Amino acid sequence: MIDLPYSLTIEATEEPDFFGFYSTELEGFSGVGHSIEDCLYKARHGMKEHVDILREQGLPIPPITADPKITIENAKAAA
Repeated sequence: MIDLPYSLTIEATEEPDFFGFYSTELEGFSGVGHSIEDCLYKARHGMKEHVDILREQGLPIPPITADPKITIENAKAAA
């Protein structure tokens, strides 16, 4: 079981060992990893840190998602 408080999108790039990730539910949260597993690990810890920073700054914190989804897709091409 993958325990994330918010949905996560992982984007594969043309580089086989470079992935980007972000959450549309947690504004401003994003990162990079060297594998899908690396992204999941970094996202789990990064989401907690991101929420802690929002809390420290007195900014709104979105409610935890009841059924978060993980989406893996190809990165969108630059326009």
